Amino acid sequence: MIFNRIRYEEPLFRPPSEANSLIFQATIGCSQNTCRFCGMYKMKTFRIRPVSEMLAEIHSVPESVRPHVQRVFIADGDGLVYPQAGLVELLDALSTTFPRLTRVGAYASPNSLTTKTEEELTLLQQKKLRILYFGLESGDPDTLTLVRKGFAPAEMLALCKKAQRAGMKLSVTAILGLAGRARSAEHAKATAAWINELSPEYFSLLTMFRRHNDDYFKEIEPLSYGGILEEALSMLQELNPQRTILRSNHVSNFLNLAGSYPKDRERLIETAQRALAEARRQPIWFNEVPDYQEEYY
Repeated sequence: MIFNRIRYEEPLFRPPSEANSLIFQATIGCSQNTCRFCGMYKMKTFRIRPVSEMLAEIHSVPESVRPHVQRVFIADGDGLVYPQAGLVELLDALSTTFPRLTRVGAYASPNSLTTKTEEELTLLQQKKLRILYFGLESGDPDTLTLVRKGFAPAEMLALCKKAQRAGMKLSVTAILGLAGRARSAEHAKATAAWINELSPEYFSLLTMFRRHNDDYFKEIEPLSYGGILEEALSMLQELNPQRTILRSNHVSNFLNLAGSYPKDRERLIETAQRALAEARRQPIWFNEVPDYQEEYY
């Protein structure tokens, strides 16, 4: 019944951990949307929906449903970029409308984090915006230049530390295979070093796949299944954050990892080593380049 009352402009994306969240699409598309590897929002022109429109949607949720809503996710690809005053108003309305609300989450690009001061982020956190999903993609500056991320690793690290000081939880993602064969080793090592420095609450691995990004695939030499496993193992061998939960439960992944640092570090490495050893016994598959169908994503 809720979803007949809430307007969505497809495609609509959310992190795996927001599967049970009620989604409000406060922005359409992504304010950055220049990353060459990412095809999620290429079909959309970015815009911010008016506060009045969003409030009407929030208030349209039936009274009988409201007590069951505990988590809300603010879409689209860059919810944090919503203007501060309007975002505060939306968060207040969410808390008032849903009495059992415990957490609001949103994607946050580096660009959107530049639009908020530490004090503004602190206020948002106090109003239950508790977790930001941040796409690092790679800690390697050359790879970030290649994909046109628009920010250097050190810049993104400073922005994420600002969010941490404001009390925000961060869920950071990086992409296996993003750098292709040429910079796979550098990508793995630099990404692990970046995560070690930040120690975000969550770190998630995705695997590079085709979706409105064929031009980028033409410029790199894509990794095979075996190459992706080797890159994952290299990253895990360098990874040693103070306190971070690792997940690789995105649909693009074929190596499933789950554990907490530092206690599960050796087990995670051993899991990747076993997967790599098994893959090497299947040379045809090991050397095959993944060719995912975009409609699955």
